[in-house]
Amino acid sequence: MRFPELPKEQWTDAQRRLADEIAAGPRGEIRGPFLALIYSPELASRVQKLGEYLRFESAFSASLTEIAVLLTARRYNSANVWQSHRALALKSGLNTEIIAAIASRRRPEVVSADESDIFDFSDELLSTGQVTDATFNRVTSRWGEGGAADLIVLVGYYITLCHVYNVSKFPLPQNATPFQP
Repeated sequence: MRFPELPKEQWTDAQRRLADEIAAGPRGEIRGPFLALIYSPELASRVQKLGEYLRFESAFSASLTEIAVLLTARRYNSANVWQSHRALALKSGLNTEIIAAIASRRRPEVVSADESDIFDFSDELLSTGQVTDATFNRVTSRWGEGGAADLIVLVGYYITLCHVYNVSKFPLPQNATPFQP
């Protein structure tokens, strides 16, 4: 790993505050990309607050959020994001056929209207950097303009985390299969 894990006894005051902040929230501990981002504690604090909102307070259910996250992980070949969010997707009740389709880079066949809208919006955004008017209108008719804004930033946030994992060369857990369906 390019960002060696810092022993707690070597943390600066700012890094300790960051760890306390993260531990007090829904994540419960500093882990994953924050082991690299801790090298810039102010940045890490702002990133984790954004992620906390997007994962736990946005307009979308956990299973819908995970569709966008898994699409982003697969698009950016981030096995680490895939590994952790595949587990969260399963826990959220996301259909395993949807996970398998995303793993194999194809559109899932068995989806609800909500899942289809999240898939299409995220997929278009990841593929072209844009979304069609029709897709944008479907999302805003269900979740409003605020929901569309949440979804745009959700995808962008996970692009950032994919880059953090990929550039830092963060290892996968032992016996983990990259992009397991």
